[in-house]
Amino acid sequence: MGRVRIPTLLLDGTDAEAKREEIRRTFHQTSLLYEQLFDHLASPEAWYHKAIALRHPLIFYFGHTAVFFVNKLQVAGLIRQRLDPDFESIFAVGVDEMSWDDLDETHYDWPSLEAVRAYRAELRELVDGVIRTLPLTLPITWDSPWWAILMAIEHENIHLETSSVLMRQLPLSLLRLVAGWEPWLESGIPPENALLPVAGGRVRLGKARDARLYGWDNEYGEHEVELKDFAAGRYLVSNGEFLPFVEAGGYTDPRWWTAEGDNWRRFARPEHPSFWVAVAGGWKLRLIAAERPMPWDWPVEVNCLEAEAFCTWKSAQSGVRVRLPSEDEWRRLRDLSGIPDVDKWLEAPANIGLAYGVSPCPVQHFRHGDFYDVIGNVWQWTATPIYPFSGFAVHPYYDDFTTPTFDQQHNLIKGGSFIALGNEMQQEARYAFRRHFFQHAGFRYVRSANPLPEVPVYESDAAISQYCDFHYGPEHFGVENFPAALAELAVKAMAGRPLRRALDIGCAVGRSSFTLARHCPEVTGLDFSARFIQVGVRLRDQGSFSYTLVEEGDLLSYHTARLADLDLAATAGRVQFVQADACNLKPLYKNYDLVIAANLIDRLYQPRKFLQEIPNRIVSGGILVLSSPYTWLAEHTPREEWLGGFKRNGENFTTLDALRELLAPHFRLLQGPFDQPFVIRETARKYQHSLAQVTLWERL
Repeated sequence: MGRVRIPTLLLDGTDAEAKREEIRRTFHQTSLLYEQLFDHLASPEAWYHKAIALRHPLIFYFGHTAVFFVNKLQVAGLIRQRLDPDFESIFAVGVDEMSWDDLDETHYDWPSLEAVRAYRAELRELVDGVIRTLPLTLPITWDSPWWAILMAIEHENIHLETSSVLMRQLPLSLLRLVAGWEPWLESGIPPENALLPVAGGRVRLGKARDARLYGWDNEYGEHEVELKDFAAGRYLVSNGEFLPFVEAGGYTDPRWWTAEGDNWRRFARPEHPSFWVAVAGGWKLRLIAAERPMPWDWPVEVNCLEAEAFCTWKSAQSGVRVRLPSEDEWRRLRDLSGIPDVDKWLEAPANIGLAYGVSPCPVQHFRHGDFYDVIGNVWQWTATPIYPFSGFAVHPYYDDFTTPTFDQQHNLIKGGSFIALGNEMQQEARYAFRRHFFQHAGFRYVRSANPLPEVPVYESDAAISQYCDFHYGPEHFGVENFPAALAELAVKAMAGRPLRRALDIGCAVGRSSFTLARHCPEVTGLDFSARFIQVGVRLRDQGSFSYTLVEEGDLLSYHTARLADLDLAATAGRVQFVQADACNLKPLYKNYDLVIAANLIDRLYQPRKFLQEIPNRIVSGGILVLSSPYTWLAEHTPREEWLGGFKRNGENFTTLDALRELLAPHFRLLQGPFDQPFVIRETARKYQHSLAQVTLWERL
């Protein structure tokens, strides 16, 4: 067994001054370790050479982690002045191919290495001073200004690993060996892999707010699932087990690849794993600063797309369908392994935390119960795109750490690698990368009948997002939620009348429908837009729907509507949503006790036809609720179809006048007209504040 290189930092304790010194020591150890990694760069050229097109040269990452400290300390109000505004602009962003990244090197005049080293030294003095003087009470919580310091330390741990991956992708001529960073030497014959049974059971993920270990925002919240029995590979897939896939032409046969994988395969034209080096008569493996004869019993390191292709190929060869495990299935293995969380370790129980060597090691070396390398050695790809747990919230100091990855394009990696430190070693750690990216990551396969989780996608359609906020978001400027208020108004009007069936025409994303279902056993929501209907369907079937809102320009915030949060979860079974044309409803939509048409008539292409046919949908004594701001626009309703808002016989003719005429043969006005305000949010500083005129009509 071996020592964890940097001791685990706990958030609690009884001696604040001892904790202060512990944090100070951890900060300096982390900074020193990070700089030692860059000693592998053998020449000035190496600092400015791009290892891959989708990442900056390593000089960026050397400066980036220091700039991150300054930026977060300033956000937390711990410093007022920047050290170097130019540096803090150049080195701020550019670590992934997100929309705001600028990876065009012609836009950068990188500073000298000496200037960046001087900046890092100045930064160390600044942070040291903050740590020495900042008031400290224990435990350190999410809301404490100390969180910014811990966040920056953990951020540097992440870049220790990602920078070491980039070094493995640099030309070997640009690197040198560094004392104290020796890789494993041991290797041998790869073991025969086998699927072993895994007992199903309840899996619970999510970190409590009062946990004693630092966490990133995506770790907090709750997730729980019951897994069926499944089987998992005893070992991680080794280089030796992966070799037949390569020799069988797996990289040239599109049958084994997903559509995304095939696109990457055609673009990148790989012939073998990225860290394999073909030599005369065989293979070598590329490490950080050296090549060695291929260790066939070490885990293969591939991206997620390659791992998926191997699983498909192996399924065809063996007749047993295997795939990557889900995050839940990996966690079940972890739970059954008996490995405690990192705060309980006296010695590292795996090839993790730089405890034993700076490379992977044989897959049969570290046993964890019936399986090997449940944690450590290399990260393990899962089949689960990262998603937020129930209760997720972004941290105000770093609001774009996770939320940009909630896009179905970033899959979770679990378990940590030989160089994973700090938070990366925790059982609740959740890191995700694009499926075509390379990390020190391999995989284990499973045979499982457990369904892969359907993870939420954040809706970015502006109209849908605005309506989600309108229906399920917070009140704005003290104006009550319009769809809920209108539904409750309708239910109140039904007092003393039977309420067996209700129809919500123009239901949009469904809040009125769910609110009606509190009081009515059968509610149908109709809308012309399939985009809107699918929100209601998702909420009914899954209980939640995630969406983005524009804050300012390209800046977004991330939100999730949950029926349970609104005390509407019990209504889901009483509601159905159907796409339909309000001006051409099918005959089956009839015999309703209550019909709501909220803010609908001024968006119909034939509102008169709708009102002429609506009596056929409502039983005698039933109620029709109409609301509208009467915003007649030719883009929605031809001018000749407008119900009001024009001169007739030289006099003003309003929509209310038209409603009285059209509905009089079959309805009597029961309540109204009165104005009901509503607010629609467009951006953080732009809102539409409108008034809808509401009328309630009793069917004769």
